[in-house]
Amino acid sequence: MTNHDVVFLLDVDNTLLDADQVTTDLGRYLDETMGHARQQRYWNLFKQLRDELGYADYLGALQRYRIEYSHDPHILMVSHFLLNYPFSSRLFPDALAVVNHMKQRGSVVLVSDGDAVFQPHKIERAGLFDAVDGQVLIYMHKEQELDDIEARYPAEHYVLVDDKLRILSAVKNLWGPRVTTVFSQQGHYAQSLHVREAYPAADTSFERISDLLQCDLELLFATPPVV
Repeated sequence: MTNHDVVFLLDVDNTLLDADQVTTDLGRYLDETMGHARQQRYWNLFKQLRDELGYADYLGALQRYRIEYSHDPHILMVSHFLLNYPFSSRLFPDALAVVNHMKQRGSVVLVSDGDAVFQPHKIERAGLFDAVDGQVLIYMHKEQELDDIEARYPAEHYVLVDDKLRILSAVKNLWGPRVTTVFSQQGHYAQSLHVREAYPAADTSFERISDLLQCDLELLFATPPVV
């Protein structure tokens, strides 16, 4: 693999794409089609599966729902809703512009946690796969896959943009000064006061991903970063 002086590693959900709004839309659709009680059962199964896997698995939760309600005719409707959801309309403002801005300075790679079917489908439907020229990595726990990331995209320095301080902190502990951690303060994880108090601050932070358009990317490589 070509060695780069800098590689930008971008998270997807609640960093480039408004995953919270997708969840809200799905909840509304479930309530309208299945009814409130069965909507709640779906979310209980979803949370159970997320606790087991460590990432959101919407289709996996639907499969578990199907085991309990095998004759529910709405299951196929929900599947259709998820697979045909207009993810491109849920990109945060200027998300693609930020990707292009970073591509002027270095290689851009999407690094996401998720399942092996729905997550890549979502990324492609959102237009993000093409935006990064197919440079997409999907893991179960990306903070545990730094050796693989390094092997695929070797670089002198990395810039990791994520909405989860837990992940930013874990990567910083392992890569140290070789990585600049950027906290994107979008979505419910980023806004949780409990989470903010539980982990150290990132090297730098922005209220929204579009703020990176106004950032001189070279400053992210300073030690310490200056923004």
